[in-house]
Amino acid sequence: MAASSNSSLSGSSVSSDAEEYQPPIWKSYLYQLQQEAPRPKRIICPREVENRPKYYGREFHGIISREQADEILAGVEGAYILRESQRQPGCYTLALRFGNQTLNYRLFYDGKHFVGEKRFESIHDLVTDGLITLYIETKASEYISKMTTNPIYEHIGYATLLREKVSRRLSRTKNESRKASVTSEENTPVEKVHTFRGPHWCEYCANFMWGLIAQGVRCSDCGLNVHKQCSKYVPNDCQPDLKRIKRVYCCDLTTLVKAHNTQRPMVVDSCIREIEARGLKSEGLYRVSGFTEHIEDVKMAFDRDGDKADISASIYPDINIIAGALKLYFRDLPIPVITYDTYSKFIEAAKISNPDERLEAIHEVLMLLPAAHYETLRYLMIHLKKVTLHEKENFMNAENLGIVFGPTLMRPPEDSTLATLNDMRYQKLIVQILIENEDVLF
Repeated sequence: MAASSNSSLSGSSVSSDAEEYQPPIWKSYLYQLQQEAPRPKRIICPREVENRPKYYGREFHGIISREQADEILAGVEGAYILRESQRQPGCYTLALRFGNQTLNYRLFYDGKHFVGEKRFESIHDLVTDGLITLYIETKASEYISKMTTNPIYEHIGYATLLREKVSRRLSRTKNESRKASVTSEENTPVEKVHTFRGPHWCEYCANFMWGLIAQGVRCSDCGLNVHKQCSKYVPNDCQPDLKRIKRVYCCDLTTLVKAHNTQRPMVVDSCIREIEARGLKSEGLYRVSGFTEHIEDVKMAFDRDGDKADISASIYPDINIIAGALKLYFRDLPIPVITYDTYSKFIEAAKISNPDERLEAIHEVLMLLPAAHYETLRYLMIHLKKVTLHEKENFMNAENLGIVFGPTLMRPPEDSTLATLNDMRYQKLIVQILIENEDVLF
């Protein structure tokens, strides 16, 4: 079945000429199976159940046996109920009808519902994802086991594998100022489980990434999206291809510097160079906003022209426009300069009351940043230190700059307004400390 459904999709339509790039053909078989998977059908308990946990709905049937659950589900594919175990009161089970049998799963709740690694906001989402996975793994087990045999990885936008060894690792040119302990860790990109919104296809095998959440992993180094089982076949020396990087803003920081073979994003170098040439004494530098439409013009210029973008005084006499464009670049990063992975560690370090211990803790967390993020942050802090040296003219000290750049450089992993508000003073403090101690910390 798998072979017949994909006989015309066994490979990607890549030209033999490496310069004549054609996008790969994404394989639709697993996507079709996900569309065919049974839909969840909640079986409501006809009576009011006493002591029903507040996080369960009327699909909870109280203490009943497996046999009773099987009778209730009565052969309806995708039907489910929740029950309390007869043998272990206080333990809960999801009973789910699939493949002409009733499957029972131990159910847990810690603010989210789960039976395995994935955690869901609702029982309905958990069951939906489970049915998709069960259906696909039942129908296409042999197909899935062979997905990695004809990869498209070497032909896609994020990977010009091994073609240019001269740009093998960014660390050879940019880590002279970085502590030696960091360089030994940089060769291994981090692959993080990721939830993709909308249909996504694996950039290793070209197959659909099924499920509702945590469908695959994303490489923190180059942004590659792959199945978890495909990730072990992806080489560690991923190198983004400049021809596929269509913009500067909103592009992953590491991907951008690798594609251009630079130490830092060119927009950071260009804006800081311009600001230091004519704006260090400007009152309210970085605090005063430039015109939004002019800032957008600068953004489009970098996206269009790269390092050839003209941001000189003859085009943009107001230095606040250039400062605003730099702040916008940092805000638009998909992964902030201070990464999601290190965010909580920085916040915890900021809460340490002893100044020396706090400084040491911050230094240790800095060592965890990816090389491109570390170098960009280091360069920015050196620049902001220069800004504070002109405090009498620009009225911007390290604390004021911390207020401006705290939420710009670091954001909590979860999109929570409450978490952001609670952490704002620590975000400000982290940036303030980085500026005041840049010569020690970097």
